[in-house]
Amino acid sequence: MLASPTHAANSAPALRPLLPCQAGIGLKSQHYQQVLDSSPAVGFFEVHAENYLVAGGPFHHYLGLIRERYPLSIHGVGLSIGAQQPLDLNHLERLAALLERYQPESFSEHLAWSSHDDLFLNDLLPVAYDTATLSRVCEHIDQVQSRLQRQLLLENPATYVEFSNSSMDEATFISEVVRRSGCGLLLDVNNAYVSGINHHWDVHAYLRALPLHAVGEIHLAGFAEDRDAAGDRLLIDNHGAPVDAAVWLLYTEVLQLIGATPTLIERDNDIPPLEVWVQEAQQAQALLQRHQPRTRQAQP
Repeated sequence: MLASPTHAANSAPALRPLLPCQAGIGLKSQHYQQVLDSSPAVGFFEVHAENYLVAGGPFHHYLGLIRERYPLSIHGVGLSIGAQQPLDLNHLERLAALLERYQPESFSEHLAWSSHDDLFLNDLLPVAYDTATLSRVCEHIDQVQSRLQRQLLLENPATYVEFSNSSMDEATFISEVVRRSGCGLLLDVNNAYVSGINHHWDVHAYLRALPLHAVGEIHLAGFAEDRDAAGDRLLIDNHGAPVDAAVWLLYTEVLQLIGATPTLIERDNDIPPLEVWVQEAQQAQALLQRHQPRTRQAQP
């Protein structure tokens, strides 16, 4: 049985204005000037917060100019929300300053950990799905939302191992986090597919078990493929390839369930030319246009 709730969803910050129900792409430094020169037809841009946690410099110069033209999503990769240790308050303060500066329509982070004591690991590592982790993650999210005065979207992870001491499945765990903390969900469809293949889950049942009412943004990305020691498929969420056909099909299923939702095409490795990336976003946009957006409201 799950522990009794100790966090109140109705104490979460009110929902901020949302991203448009369109397809966006990541903003990379090699594309700054081209974006300003050509104003590509995308709904929004997303940046990784940790690339902008400095006071000035060319990154801020260009982001400021592009922010004047496009909605913005800021995606964190360093809060280490699943870590056993307390949050890094200095990191949180720098995040707060960044969000105050740019006022993004969306802010998101990962259900993962990447720090231990003074060591920071450049990876997003999985957590055990048990009551102790549930309480800790909710406490960390409460702290983040209270300091930032905005709702955080929590991203479902891509995982390669599962903990034997987990007492609930991933969808149940995420549902409880959303219910207790009042955070939203960033639904990474590629992550769902990767984890489903790696752990032999029914990914369709997994999606339907998630708190889909709380989805504020969708991520799509590519993966690499290998074989594990048993010879089974092992998918690696490397953000270095076009979105796979199987993920496009799963994305279509998601849109049928929840309606048009802001969608990001991710790419962090083997960055394609801007026009190629925009073309992939337009593929998502065509699917979005077939579905009516649904209205998200804060949950009681």
